[in-house]
Amino acid sequence: MNVAEIMTRQLVSVGMDDTLEHLRALFEMHGFHHLLVIHHRKVVGVISDRDVLRNLSPFIGKRVEREQDVDTLKKKAHQLMTRALISVGPDASVQEAAKLLLDSKVSCLPVLDEQGEARGLVTWRDLLNALAEGPSEGGEQR
Repeated sequence: MNVAEIMTRQLVSVGMDDTLEHLRALFEMHGFHHLLVIHHRKVVGVISDRDVLRNLSPFIGKRVEREQDVDTLKKKAHQLMTRALISVGPDASVQEAAKLLLDSKVSCLPVLDEQGEARGLVTWRDLLNALAEGPSEGGEQR
């Protein structure tokens, strides 16, 4: 089984200068855990929901909110993203992807074509789901 068979194809991406406020709204609206940062049609970084939470003031929307708390919403995607991109191609095996996730200690892998453009995203949840499904009847992998 290869990554193309299990990856998420419906991607949400942002630009380098999108604000933390916009990123937070996207995570809330879509309920997923990763955004791809795109620059000139190429994936240049990944932002997780944890990156957003780590950079967001805990006082936003609270009675004790201050101007400096609101200013955190102005941070840009390029300030938050993971730049050391670890990715796979669509033909990588599920086993290769799992090993790369574990060795790299990341929670997702962008799936990129030869030009560096995003074709999908594979997460540890995708890999666990594929493992849980196991071989179909007849011994073939689904």
